[in-house]
This record gives sequence, structure tokens and C-alpha cells, in this order.
Amino acid sequence: MILAAAGLLDGKRATTHWASCSLLAERYPKIKVETDPIFVRDGRVYTSAGVTAGMDLALALVEQDFGREVAAGIARRLVLFLRRPGGQSQFSTQLAVQAADREPMRDLQTWIADHVGADLSIPVLADRVAMSPRHFARVFRREVGLPPAGFVERTRVEAARRRLEESADSVAQIADTCGFGTAESMRRAFLKAIAVAPSDYRRRFQSAL
Repeated sequence: MILAAAGLLDGKRATTHWASCSLLAERYPKIKVETDPIFVRDGRVYTSAGVTAGMDLALALVEQDFGREVAAGIARRLVLFLRRPGGQSQFSTQLAVQAADREPMRDLQTWIADHVGADLSIPVLADRVAMSPRHFARVFRREVGLPPAGFVERTRVEAARRRLEESADSVAQIADTCGFGTAESMRRAFLKAIAVAPSDYRRRFQSAL
């Protein structure tokens, strides 16, 4: 809004947090407001969607000036889960998932994200938190807002998205690594979560390798 008020965005593409895009477009009709990207570059002007999107933008600037290795090292040091490309949608599959209130489930969520290729069935997950499968399923859904299987699928989609962006592995290899089993199972999960097939997602967002 400050850049817009100063006239620095007139005639340019720009974005902001999705909840304010309509207001930005209404107040400043000379701006080409893009509602979906997490950050936008138009010439020397950069805009981002929100606080965490600003971190993605900052890492993109570092990568542009100093290379991917330096940016990746900073991301690791900041304990950032993912550096997303600017054109990626503001609506990450993880944004729809809440963190559990208590440690056993919260720690389990982290463990799942670190072991997407493992057996993540309800009996296995319940055993990790020393609960019966039925009680575990109820507690998990209450604290996370999703059944365990739904959370596992979304986490696997997010992991597969990273690999599609950052690796040259085939879709079948990624499906196996991320616990989907088959490329077709991964395709169905992608269409359900983000309405884009894995191959189409890669064509749009894969970083230069």
C-alpha cells in the first residue's frame, strides 16, 4: 500500500496478501494486481504476499545475487521448511493444516514430514505416540483438524512438490520416495489437493538445475 500510494507501482504487476488484493486493486486501479503468486518482480520493484512470503522473496533475492547454494544454506539456518518459487500459489497445501496443541501430536507431525516415504498407517502412527489406533485417530483429528490419512497425504504432496521443483527425478521415482507407491496415486493426490497434475506442476515451477 505504501509503494502504491507513492506511485511506484503504477503500470506494474504487483501482489499483496490475498485478503488485501481486492482493496489494493480498488484503491489503485493503475496497478496490475495479481492475487495468486507469493511474490512478483516487475523491473526493479518486488512485492510479496505476506510475512512468510517475504521470507521466500528474500531468499529469492539472495539466490539471484549469490546462487542457490548460499540461499539454501540460509534457509536451513533459519529452519525454513521450504523456499517456494514466486509464481507458486499463496495457497500451499500446508496452510490448511493446523499444528497440534500438545507435544505428542505436534512432534508426530514433524516426524511424519521427515519420513514421508515410511509406513504411515494409523497403527504405526498410533504406536509412536503409545495410543490405541481408535483413540489416536480421534485425538489426532481433534487437534489437527484432519484425519491422520488426510494429513499424511497432504504432507506427502508437499514433499513431492519440493522434489518436482528441485530435482530431476522422474514422477515415478518421486511417487515412490514420497510414499505414494505409484505415479497414478500421486497424480490423484495432486489433483485433489492443488488441482494440478504432477507433470504440469513441474513444467510450471521447476527451478533451473
